Amino acid sequence: MTLHATAVLPDLEITTLEVGDFGNDAYLLRCRHTGEQLLIDAAADAKALTSLIGDGGLASVVTTHGHADHWKALAEIVASTGATAYAHPADAGSLPVPTQPLVDGDTVTVGSSSLEVIHLVGHTPGSIALLYRDPEGPPQIFTGDSLFPGGVGNTRGNAANFTSLLNDVIGKIFDRLPDSTIVHPGHGLPTTLGAERPSLPEWRERGW
Repeated sequence: MTLHATAVLPDLEITTLEVGDFGNDAYLLRCRHTGEQLLIDAAADAKALTSLIGDGGLASVVTTHGHADHWKALAEIVASTGATAYAHPADAGSLPVPTQPLVDGDTVTVGSSSLEVIHLVGHTPGSIALLYRDPEGPPQIFTGDSLFPGGVGNTRGNAANFTSLLNDVIGKIFDRLPDSTIVHPGHGLPTTLGAERPSLPEWRERGW
């Protein structure tokens, strides 16, 4: 378990906790005006996540996709906090709790802030990213396993899934957002779109 630095933005506080055997990143977002909290990926280690959530309660949990390493603690966190669980319908059947649907273009709120849902097909059918447009700084995007430093997520040699994912990541993220955008992946440390953009042709060429 590793607690990464907390980013304190004008309206939102973002804390990253690395949990589990696969080094999953769980992100706790707290509205600085209302104190409401949202968790992205209750990946593992419910005890550590509960400690991170603290006494402020948890309003909602968003699961970025249906792979089990991203939701191992979901049932326990929902049971202990009463949080509403959200996921894309295409992946919701993999999850251990009922979820409210999120589809492309929806918004998720945390207090007075909102995040846009971006559907990215390829790593799984229902993978999503969450985009927060900071009013005073660079956008922040939480990409699950769809975009990492150095490439898009694993599509296990499936050429159609790789093409779908890369095209979605380019069209819905790189083509829409500035280079200053901070990428918070499902594993590992953050990056920026500017750091990754020059490698897009290489990613397409290598096909994974």
